[in-house]
Amino acid sequence: MSTTTARRAADYDGHRITVSADDGTPIAVRIFGDDDAQLTVVFAHGHCLRTESWSFLRDQLQRHWGTDDVRMVFYDHRGHGESGVAHPSTYTIDQLGHDLDAVLRSVAPTGPIVLIGHSMGAMVTLAYSRLFPATIGTRVVGLCLIAGAANGITEVGLGRFLNRRAVSSLQLAVLRAPRIMQASKRLSRRIFEPITREANMGTKRTNPRMVAVAAAMMNDTPLLTMSSFLASLMAFDESASLHRLGGIPALVLAGSADIVVPFAHSVVLASQLAGSELVRLDGAGHSVHLERAEEVALSIVALVDRVIAAMEGHGPGYATAS
Repeated sequence: MSTTTARRAADYDGHRITVSADDGTPIAVRIFGDDDAQLTVVFAHGHCLRTESWSFLRDQLQRHWGTDDVRMVFYDHRGHGESGVAHPSTYTIDQLGHDLDAVLRSVAPTGPIVLIGHSMGAMVTLAYSRLFPATIGTRVVGLCLIAGAANGITEVGLGRFLNRRAVSSLQLAVLRAPRIMQASKRLSRRIFEPITREANMGTKRTNPRMVAVAAAMMNDTPLLTMSSFLASLMAFDESASLHRLGGIPALVLAGSADIVVPFAHSVVLASQLAGSELVRLDGAGHSVHLERAEEVALSIVALVDRVIAAMEGHGPGYATAS
């Protein structure tokens, strides 16, 4: 393959690498853009999704940024997509925060970073800020939380139907009879797919291709992965660490019709992040970055513009520490 052909392939599908997490779990990473770009933007996807969940948004952002100014990094959480599986005991938000650190050390060891997380991915970025506080404002210079929450996901929305006994029973059943449970998941897929579509896609008519992409990702996620993360999601609470993020530009964005993580969570997040902008997309559901990719992209571009302006205001040495 010629250098030109390889470059075109990388521009279209990304440069693929594998990063080893601290416990050896392989993490699949895709990189778009030049290594010497001014800024690296890292995307963390949601529960039962994978890198492809960002594809519509990525296309929009590439139209704005090209490949020279901003480098974009996407990766699959452990147990998701092309990343490796691990012991279920490691399927926690804190472990994903450490995995994010491993990705950053490998693909962006120096230079400024903006973190973007959707749903569980937003929770991962919040956990990361607690686990690695020295990076906030030095390496991490911007944050975007899409359909995220700091705590209380079992208090409103679909999370109300989660309880510890039911989750524990499901996890035990998956461990004891994984083949039967996976077959049951496939059997029930037709029943729950309309519910999943409504939960993730909001009230407006959505492109059927987007619905198909979202459904395929969730259906392909191993049941062990889906069930093992539930306990950590239920117990998640980073409200006490939000103050660490008040000094950097932030975007808090969600859909008004999100019944998985209702918009009220975003209101709370934005109220506790001094440098944040709150964006509400009327009629959008939990997968707002899929169904309203163009509008989400414009908000992210505005965030990055704010970040770059702040960097220039701090001088050439800002955010260059390793």
